[in-house]
This record gives sequence, C-alpha cells and structure tokens, in this order.
Amino acid sequence: MVGMAITTSSIAVAARCVWVEAGVGSVATQNVTDPRLGRLGLEMLSQGLDAEAVVDAMVEGGDFPDHRQFACVDMNGRSAAFSGEKVLGIHGHRTGPNVAVAGNLLSSTDVLDAMYEAFLVDPDAHLADRLLGALGAGKTAGGEVSQNERSAGLEVWHQHTFPLVDLRIDWDEEDPVAALAGLWGRYRPEMDAYVTRALDPMSAPPFHAENALDG
Repeated sequence: MVGMAITTSSIAVAARCVWVEAGVGSVATQNVTDPRLGRLGLEMLSQGLDAEAVVDAMVEGGDFPDHRQFACVDMNGRSAAFSGEKVLGIHGHRTGPNVAVAGNLLSSTDVLDAMYEAFLVDPDAHLADRLLGALGAGKTAGGEVSQNERSAGLEVWHQHTFPLVDLRIDWDEEDPVAALAGLWGRYRPEMDAYVTRALDPMSAPPFHAENALDG
C-alpha cells in the first residue's frame, strides 16, 4: 500500500497536494502549491526514477522552487523531501525508510518529530490508521501555529487503478483531523465491499437498507 494524509488551514487541501498511485508511489506538493508538479512527480516515479531523483527534478523543473515544499516515497520505500528557503513560517521535513513528513506554518519543529515517530509505532497496522495516527500526533504536538486547521485528506492505494481509501474533509471549522478520523471509522467496515463490487459484483455483499446505492 501507498498513501498520504494531510491537513492545513486552507480549503480542500487534498484536492491540490495529494498525489498517489498504486505500484508507483506518493508525491506531496505543498506550500504555495503547484499541483502540476504532483502529476509530474508521479509520471517520473512510473518511469523508474527513485524518490530522491523525483524531488530533485521537481525542484529543478518547476517555477519558483524557493516557495515550494515536496515530499516523495517510492515503491521501494525510499523517501526524499525538499523545503525551499521561502516556505512559510516554521517549516521542515523528516525522511526515513517508507515515510516522509513535511510541514510549514508549524507551531514548532516538534510537530514533524511527533508525526514521524507516531507513524513508526505500529508497522503492522493498516496504512490508513498509521497515517491518521501521524496526523493526529502532529496536531497534538501543536499543529499549525494558530491551530486553525480547516481541511484534511486521507488517500491510500493498494492493488488497483482506483484508490482503496479516498476521504476528504474540505472544510471544517472545528477539527478536520478528528472529522477525518471519524469518517475513516465509518468507511473502513465497508471498504473491502466496495472493492469487491467493482471487481466481482456477483460475489459482493448486499447493500444495507440504510445505504444509498452507488451513483
């Protein structure tokens, strides 16, 4: 599996910053975001470049690199990240095998350490749980400097050409990270059934009466 979790104070963060594909890897492009670089990063990963080469190419090939922040994990678990000199506020990144963490406008760099460490706590947990655990740990450690996160997203891909998990809180004035965790809690029991319905409807479990049909 490969995935990403993200939160920020602006609206619909996952629509711009999250780029993931099964068998390819994950790319985050954030802070004065240029979404074109997310697509470019996935294309380069699919051509066989490793995470460090992809991040280097995004820095060299994009406009205004001093304003950008990137993170990447490839399917071999190699990770890389970049934070330009003009990235907003307290910022930075952490990388290691199978994980990359990046943030800006942070209350302190403790947020980065908390997220990194939380992701490593239970390597046998579902990737979505690990990502959400990291996101929650970052918020507990101080999150954004003004604690005014307003949107959040979670995306996980596994074996197919569509995401296994693609959940977003595009605007929440209370706590989008908690709202996203709650949404994952509601979605997880039905997750596998939606995959089965896509691949083999005849063997899929029936819809519950309280659930609307797809589409």
